[in-house]
Amino acid sequence: MITLRIEHKIANYEGWKKAFDSDPINRKQSGVKRYRVYKATDDDLFIIIELDFDSQEEAKSTQVALHRIFGNINGKIIFGPQTRMLTLVEATEV
Repeated sequence: MITLRIEHKIANYEGWKKAFDSDPINRKQSGVKRYRVYKATDDDLFIIIELDFDSQEEAKSTQVALHRIFGNINGKIIFGPQTRMLTLVEATEV
């Protein structure tokens, strides 16, 4: 599994959530199998999104598409977006 992690500040949650829910990258068609959205516990305006994919190619393609979108909304809806691709190495319940 490959996870594309996205982090950025937001102007406000309601406006950001509306944009996120409009799904401008068509998550399902892009290969996203599941996603998680987090708010930082110490900053309600800092969001982390994790998108899970079966392949690195799908994740990379989505990363490129997101960076195109970020160019249009950075400084308006989001601020300082960063992405990173992660490979799950180990997971254990204790």
